[in-house]
Amino acid sequence: MEFSHKAIEQKWQEYWEKQQTFKTTNNSDQKAYILDMFPYPSGAGLHVGHPKGYVATDVISRMRKMQGYDVLHPIGWDAFGLPAEQYALQTGNDPAEFTLQNITNFRKQLKALGFGYDYNKEVNTSSPMFFKTTQLIFELLYQNGLAEMRDVDVNWCPELGTVLANEEVLNVNGKMVSERGHHLVYKKPMRQWVLKITAYAEKLLEGLDEVDWPESVKDLQRNWIGKSVGAEIKFTVQNSSEIIEVFTTRADTIFGVEYLVLAPEHPLVTKLTAPEYKNAVTEFLATTKAKSDLDRQDNSKEKTGMFIGSYAINPANNKVVPIWIADYVLPFYATGAIMAVPGYDERDYLFALKYQLPISYVIEGEQHQQVHHKDGKHINSDFLNGLFTDEAISKAITVLSSTGHATAKVTYKLRDWLFSRQRYWGEPFPVIHWEDGSISLVDETELPLELPKMTNIQPSQTGESPLANATEWLTVVDSTGKKGRRETNTMPQWAGSCWYYLGYILMENNAMLDLRSSKAQDLLKKWLPVDLYVGGQEHAVLHLLYSRFWHKFLYDQKLVPTSEPFYKLVNQGMILGTDGTKMSKSKGNVVNPDDIIKSHGADTLRLYEMFMGPIDASLPWNPNGLDSARKWLDRVYRLVKKNNFTNVNNHQLDFAYHSMVKKGTEMLERLSFNTTISQLMVFINACYKDDAPIYQPYFEGFTKMLSLFAPHLAEEIWVTLQQESSIALSTWPSYDEKYLEKNEAVIAVQINGKFRTTLNVAINTSEADVLALAKVNHNVQTFLVDHEIIKEIVIKNKIVNFVVK
Repeated sequence: MEFSHKAIEQKWQEYWEKQQTFKTTNNSDQKAYILDMFPYPSGAGLHVGHPKGYVATDVISRMRKMQGYDVLHPIGWDAFGLPAEQYALQTGNDPAEFTLQNITNFRKQLKALGFGYDYNKEVNTSSPMFFKTTQLIFELLYQNGLAEMRDVDVNWCPELGTVLANEEVLNVNGKMVSERGHHLVYKKPMRQWVLKITAYAEKLLEGLDEVDWPESVKDLQRNWIGKSVGAEIKFTVQNSSEIIEVFTTRADTIFGVEYLVLAPEHPLVTKLTAPEYKNAVTEFLATTKAKSDLDRQDNSKEKTGMFIGSYAINPANNKVVPIWIADYVLPFYATGAIMAVPGYDERDYLFALKYQLPISYVIEGEQHQQVHHKDGKHINSDFLNGLFTDEAISKAITVLSSTGHATAKVTYKLRDWLFSRQRYWGEPFPVIHWEDGSISLVDETELPLELPKMTNIQPSQTGESPLANATEWLTVVDSTGKKGRRETNTMPQWAGSCWYYLGYILMENNAMLDLRSSKAQDLLKKWLPVDLYVGGQEHAVLHLLYSRFWHKFLYDQKLVPTSEPFYKLVNQGMILGTDGTKMSKSKGNVVNPDDIIKSHGADTLRLYEMFMGPIDASLPWNPNGLDSARKWLDRVYRLVKKNNFTNVNNHQLDFAYHSMVKKGTEMLERLSFNTTISQLMVFINACYKDDAPIYQPYFEGFTKMLSLFAPHLAEEIWVTLQQESSIALSTWPSYDEKYLEKNEAVIAVQINGKFRTTLNVAINTSEADVLALAKVNHNVQTFLVDHEIIKEIVIKNKIVNFVVK
């Protein structure tokens, strides 16, 4: 190898740290807030897939700094959560100590990769300094009616001793199990803290039009929120005073209703089930509760249900229809009851086929026992006959509303956010439950409310967290002698990640500013929104939705200046194992970046990961590609060692240089890193073309662009070129349009249509001269010898093809 990566990488990392090269500045009207989705510091450390997004943000941050922007490029740690607690339980270690050890290891790994982070801005969600603000935001949510305690059915995991979100539950062999450890999970009613994210459903939908995000992510969020515009229709129950309210987006199909379906958990099920069906219904409900909500909504899974022995009356035509329960109707969506029109809904149709229920059609068209999706004139629909869908929906709602049987309504699939966890390692709720049944918040002057030190953090089997055993911490007595008890649940890991991007802004001189202070407000106005946010698509819904909710709430409280937190979002693709599958310890295909840094250097790893392909593509790790990246860096360094530079421009590199700067800059703006590197390679090829001295200002510009990808080597070259200060503080190269008029053509030479070599010739070189140059080329001569040329084809400035026999 041509240069010692071990020597120069350590040298420049120490230099950047000592000189505070990447400290956040406040010198410019232009700002760039470049953000990574911060890592959870697990004991396993990083593998080579993790740095891909971090390299991408580092490239853009370094470019923006050279372009004169004030740059905020921070890093921190998503440090609370279940994994650290589970490890502590298994080993007897303190989760706080274990987390700090992991953070130290992660920080060491990131520094070894040469990232230009401002470590003065570092945050740790498990630090009291940080979660003081988390607790403050919770108090604001509570004071504004957006946090409340509620009795809800939750996913309870006895083994883990906590409630799990739907996304943390899997269905394995028909049973609900935890994603972590595959422990049994079942539905259990519990009193829990809930955040009313549903109050922001419409704002969360509208805000998606304000941001530059992948459409796929926007669609995921829209589908998760699940806005439906329709009507709530009332069906009376035969021989009963009860009324079933159903929500539908297709009131126009009211005459096609063949049965009603209630969620098995619907409160009317008990009242409306006929005595002879009660045992079967009880068994069915138990079976349903063993299924996750996600499985129940999955259209690919077979739906099950049963008749409960009662009938409802259709308000449009007084037709009597049976009442069923089915697992595909969820209690929390709309009213927990639907009117089934199997001719026009896929799930209703398959359900009707399975249980041999009637299917009727109320829109013209060729039905033939299938789901009908096309618009058409209504038939068999009394006052709706002859109308098309939109007009029929409107009229159906109007007519049914006039008789008190319908109300226009908008509903959302989005559920309120279950915010409690029955664990120790999380943010304590700043809440006191008093003996008279009242609830109060911990006074703001007493924040942060910290976790007590505990030697036993085993989960309880009572539904309370281990904090229930911290008797001294738990008990509170006010000035009047009234006794109270602190909240024993803790907040979920999502809490800190909802607002951590604000925490970076608020970190000043190893302390965190009060969110409401004038200095904090000035900084938030400068830096928000985040200009570029890079992270994995696995966070496309929940983290992004939750953080947008908190941000929009803070915006309404006039505590942040923008309605959206993240302007541009990019999901980096995964780096797969050499076998093309996701890297994991169990598969034995994990590549440790520490090993690559030792063998090839951090610059090689950074360059290779950006050259592999588009930033959003998932591609397999290839050791040969890594070797090639290193060989190219060595090739660059050989040019420097030759020291064949001049300050007199011989104009031989004019086009190659100015084209590199123009195209490379444009590509970087599009985050097309692999093609940017290709432009750098083209320039180096031009430098090697002959032995003429290289115009040093051009090589300096190249080195600046190289520094985005290979910053250690670039700094070393910068010194060799007798430049002062860090290359990271230099000015971004510019180009001159006058040098971009191409004066050279690259001719592909083919033999019988097969590519053999290229020729670099002056543009518009005559056919005769091009043919002559091709014939004397060594690579071409090899394939012409002992062959007769029967045809010569020349496409000007592009191709020469010799047809031989």
